[in-house]
Amino acid sequence: MSTLTEPSWPNVRLGDVGQSLIGLTYSPSSVKRSGTLVLRSSNIQDGSLAFDDNVYVDCAVPEKIRVRENDILICVRNGSRRLIGKSVILDRRVVGQTFGAFMAVYRSPSNPFLQYFFQSEDFKRQIDQHLGATINQITNGSLNSFVVALPTAPEQQAITASLQDADRLIATLERLIAKKQAIKQGMMQQLLTGRTRLPGFEGEWTVTPVGSLARVTGGGTPSTGVSSYWGGGIPWFTPAEISSGGAGLVATSERTITQDGLANSAATLLPEGSVLVTSRASIGNCAVAAVPVATNQGFTSMIPRDRRSTWFLYYWVQQYRAEFESRSAGSTFLEISASKVAAIPLAAPGLPEQQAIGEVLRDADTELDALKSRLAKARAIKAGMMQQLLTGRTRLPVEAAS
Repeated sequence: MSTLTEPSWPNVRLGDVGQSLIGLTYSPSSVKRSGTLVLRSSNIQDGSLAFDDNVYVDCAVPEKIRVRENDILICVRNGSRRLIGKSVILDRRVVGQTFGAFMAVYRSPSNPFLQYFFQSEDFKRQIDQHLGATINQITNGSLNSFVVALPTAPEQQAITASLQDADRLIATLERLIAKKQAIKQGMMQQLLTGRTRLPGFEGEWTVTPVGSLARVTGGGTPSTGVSSYWGGGIPWFTPAEISSGGAGLVATSERTITQDGLANSAATLLPEGSVLVTSRASIGNCAVAAVPVATNQGFTSMIPRDRRSTWFLYYWVQQYRAEFESRSAGSTFLEISASKVAAIPLAAPGLPEQQAIGEVLRDADTELDALKSRLAKARAIKAGMMQQLLTGRTRLPVEAAS
């Protein structure tokens, strides 16, 4: 690698080195169960092609807007402003298909390199400059006017090869995470139902209400106008701070409450090892308290009667989340009460087996969290590489392309 002692790259407009094309307008009557695939915003997920939500049409499609390999598909109009500009480079799987009118395709010989420009902060900045005040749209003219620093073809190839290596590592980690998640889900289905038993355990499981394994309690919030209630030593959680899945251990929160504040609310101090379960909106998200915590009204949490039940209960909530949702009620918003949670029937083995099942599943989550951390680092490294390589701050030797 070298520094900017070499000549800098020329700035060119996208319209000078390629062309952008607006997609197909079609009537609802043209939509069929099969035919020509119309690529839309939903076909771009996390920078990759996705085929979970497809639309097909049976109508005339101009040859010019039938997609080619290495075309770059871009969302140029959407109800959500943040989706404007998301893109993907197209591969041979969709050659000959088309794209919708809210999309554009950019076509040029430099697309293998330019796909990374379309992912860059510089591209997003230029989008922000061109977006209308009321309509979430970038026009064909705007797209063609966007400026990119374009190196020579050999240097484009070197940069592309380097960033493709980063993409391959990211894709490998994503596939591995998906595989491990599927394995964990299968383990949960087997272990939490007793279909598969861990070595050394036998005997019948007992069906009993949740309340026999844990004391179920709601949360509460004191007056937000009394400043002396806040800023204490007890972490205080809202449902927004609890995400579904993962190893789910929580210890800190942006907001803390005092003992006085806790005493002046309906909240209970949940001891370490309690299972926090959201009871409104996203019902059934859960986490385990690593330290004593308090929660607002959006929770019906479980205080295990024996700590050996903690992680068994945590994974049981994940596996049977539908039970919580089906028992919820409300006219303004859905909610499940502590009494209804306590009454849910639960099939459980003895405490030693509960503990063993929890430990096995937690080990699987620990492995998944480590892989997700590696993935986050790989994405951050790629972002840093793009910032350096696409601006010419760091230069690669041309030989790197060979």
